[in-house]
Amino acid sequence: MLERISGSLLDPDALYASNIELFHSPALRGLNLVMGFTGFADAGHVVKQINAELLDTLDTETVAVFDADQLIDYRSRRPHISFVEDHLQDYQAPKLALYKLKDGLGNAFLLLAGFEPDLQWERFARAVVGIVEKLDVNLVTWIHSIPMPVPHTRPVGVTVHGNRPELIEGISVWKPTVDVPAAVGHILELRLMDAGRNVAGYVIHVPHYLAEAEYPPAAVAGLEFLGAATSLMLPTDRLREAGREVGRQIAEQVEASDDVRQVVSRLEERYDEKADGTVRRSLLADENDELPNGDELGAAVEAYLARENPGI
Repeated sequence: MLERISGSLLDPDALYASNIELFHSPALRGLNLVMGFTGFADAGHVVKQINAELLDTLDTETVAVFDADQLIDYRSRRPHISFVEDHLQDYQAPKLALYKLKDGLGNAFLLLAGFEPDLQWERFARAVVGIVEKLDVNLVTWIHSIPMPVPHTRPVGVTVHGNRPELIEGISVWKPTVDVPAAVGHILELRLMDAGRNVAGYVIHVPHYLAEAEYPPAAVAGLEFLGAATSLMLPTDRLREAGREVGRQIAEQVEASDDVRQVVSRLEERYDEKADGTVRRSLLADENDELPNGDELGAAVEAYLARENPGI
């Protein structure tokens, strides 16, 4: 009699093709891994914005690419293509890949970014856990976002989960006990913990009335949480500027409608009542809840300026 086996019997390594030379490079060992999958919730398009910001602004090398044909249900999530007068062009093929990136200070890290698989979750999870073990990843962090009844006029909230208490305690602003639809990130977190790997997940809270549009302040908050957890300097300048413009547009809409002002005011009251007396740990604090001293901050700034302005 066959023993009961959880997950796919198919070879997980056959789900991806790797850059052999880079994949086996010692430089990839012991790095931190950030994960972001589009397709699940993604209120405010937070994951989409974070992935785009990291891949567009940082030095990037492709480490491995997953086989979309094995993981995507094309008929339920159809890719886009352009029809231009008498021909087709710009087919947007779905992509899920592992990248090596360097942050603003030249520190290398890994990014697993792209679509959330529709199919073969357990096999995909085995593939990712296998990669994490082969590369001896130090810490896996992943991010997604959900709509919440919170006002845009207050700091963006987060709920943190995983097996690293020093990254969780004092950070979460909402600690529910609730059944939710699972995402592939949840499965990966469970399987990584089963394998004894360090993992932390961040759920960014987006005002529910802004969930369908791009909301850059939430993406900035997500990058800040990820950067604090992994000790990386992640880019936020473009998103901050976009957030200021979005903020101006929201302010104009609120000012133009008494009903909207009342809704936001009620949300502010509820938020302030729940936040009263709650102390959140600073993102600058280390694992001992201590802030870096002036010398440490100065050294980091000097290193960043030297990298951005090598001629100075």
